[in-house]
Amino acid sequence: MAKERRKVRVGEVVSDKMDKTVVVAVRWRQRHPLYGKAVPRISKFYAHDGENQCTLGDLVRIEETRPLSRLKHWRVIEVVRHREIVEVKPVELDRELLAETQAEPLPVDEEETAAEEIAETEPVTQEEKSE
Repeated sequence: MAKERRKVRVGEVVSDKMDKTVVVAVRWRQRHPLYGKAVPRISKFYAHDGENQCTLGDLVRIEETRPLSRLKHWRVIEVVRHREIVEVKPVELDRELLAETQAEPLPVDEEETAAEEIAETEPVTQEEKSE
């Protein structure tokens, strides 16, 4: 196949679980034949990634090539944009502030009234009705 005739697509990597192979989803729009509204379509291509450089979520450019396996007829030309991974660092907790915000135990009288209020709001089951 002549180099200038090869199809080129840009899509997102949706799977990189195989060795030297990625699945690329290319999103495109097609006009409905009767109503004329644009309908979104997704095509999935198996592409050869020799260095295993692509990761899940990357935007890649793929090019059509000779059949490399039963499903693989495309290869990754370049990674257009790597997926950005945000690193979230745990916040240092101030022990004094944490101790102040912890709930104090309720006095005995308030515990009983709270339990009665909960019992009043809960639905009555068949077993309780028969007793």
